[in-house]
Amino acid sequence: MSKIMTREEAAALIHDGDTVALTGSGGGVMEPVFLLEGIEQRFLETGSPNNLTLYHASGIGDKARAGITRFAHAGMVKRVIGGHWGWSPEMQAMAVNNEIEAYNFSQGVLCQLYREIAAHRPGLITKVGKYTFVDPRISGGKLNSVTKEDLVELIRVGGEEYLWYKAFPIQVSIIRGTFADEDGNISLDQEPAKLELLAAAQAAHNSGGIVIAQVKYLAGKGSLGSKRVAIPGSYVDAVVVDPHQMQTGEGEYNPAFCGDMMVPLENLKPFPLSARKIVARRAFMELKAGSVINLGFGMADGVAAVAAEEGFSDRMTMTIEQGIYGGIPAQGTIFGVASNAVAVIDECAQFDFYSGRGLDAAFLGLAQADQTGNVNVSKFGSTIAGSGGFIDISQSAKKVVFCGTFTTGGLKEEISDGQLRILQEGRIRKFVDKVEHITFASRYAREEGQQIMYITERCVFVLGENRPVLTEIAPGMDLQKDVLDRMGFVPEISPALRLMDEKLFRPERLRCKQEE
Repeated sequence: MSKIMTREEAAALIHDGDTVALTGSGGGVMEPVFLLEGIEQRFLETGSPNNLTLYHASGIGDKARAGITRFAHAGMVKRVIGGHWGWSPEMQAMAVNNEIEAYNFSQGVLCQLYREIAAHRPGLITKVGKYTFVDPRISGGKLNSVTKEDLVELIRVGGEEYLWYKAFPIQVSIIRGTFADEDGNISLDQEPAKLELLAAAQAAHNSGGIVIAQVKYLAGKGSLGSKRVAIPGSYVDAVVVDPHQMQTGEGEYNPAFCGDMMVPLENLKPFPLSARKIVARRAFMELKAGSVINLGFGMADGVAAVAAEEGFSDRMTMTIEQGIYGGIPAQGTIFGVASNAVAVIDECAQFDFYSGRGLDAAFLGLAQADQTGNVNVSKFGSTIAGSGGFIDISQSAKKVVFCGTFTTGGLKEEISDGQLRILQEGRIRKFVDKVEHITFASRYAREEGQQIMYITERCVFVLGENRPVLTEIAPGMDLQKDVLDRMGFVPEISPALRLMDEKLFRPERLRCKQEE
């Protein structure tokens, strides 16, 4: 029986009540757009498949109609277990309105849980999530009041506390590749990452379920060669061909994203002087030659652009949780891919490396911080962003640098003559008395002996024994008016408080690491 099907035939393989695992990453990265459209169309026309449980480690979508939004219809989904929710406002709204059961677990945990499911082990045992909103002593990752079942438990192993994320069967895994041969062997030749495709396919297959793959090209039987096959055809039950498949949401094919060519660094867009660049520059100053680092989504991804400008890229190893090593990360919606990558590994293996303290430093976003040093990037009122890989990374790196503007919401600033001036203050404070959601727990960092910094365009803090300590202030800023009066708590002020380096606020290159 042929595995090559129309998308309608493949969509018909999904039954009501199935647990469906989606792979892909935000901005259309490895998203099986064509196939998801077909599943949505079948539901809208027939009312089936319905009552699904949706499982996705990364955020999938474009904040419009793509990704998990294809499932955001009344009755189509009963439960969503997601690592990142920000790419689908419609699914967020369903969670906020108690229309579905909703969980947010960290991206690495969800990737690694695929392997526990595939191996028929009882689940994943890890410290990732301890003291955060995922901890069952807080909310157990539940996002609303209709979500009742405990999918994570606190246990003790060898006298230490761990979280146990419970395994469950997966009936359908939906993956994407570039080529499929007639036996269903899948290659990722033009894909910018490997993600967790292999583990997701194994999890569904070993649960007695099915694997549906979308590809761009169909190859003859046996023509791919063993080195190119990333997913063996023995795991794959259905192949859907979409000749118009886009590599990412920003283009059909960029050869630099998949290692088919190297882009000259001088061709990369220059990084203009702004508050974003000041933060990235100050964070860059924390880099050490030979370090292995992670760059998070948002303002932190500018660190790579500064490193490239300063000729430092080849003196450290940059990684992204999607499995990327080296190169220059793409910014914005297609975060998770990179030009000129040195290596691309499986995402589950990447999180193994992270969890084992392989990272010397991590540079992550800063949306909210409180008087104890906790950070929130996952939930704000009715907005559910989700944690993504933030918890895994922030709890495992030896040093964590949180990056963000000091306030937000209408903030306007001017940078001139080596100084910062506030033209219009942001409406929303980021440094608050208590964060709404604990995505990073300062208690865990203190217990583990991590070094923690909070870098903004107007000041710098480090995590002290009890609270953040103000250590630097930008030239042109008034300590009381521009910093302390704009905070929801009083930080400790270092007796050695100093000005941030004036070079950060000038357009010329920093040239501060020439001797390293």
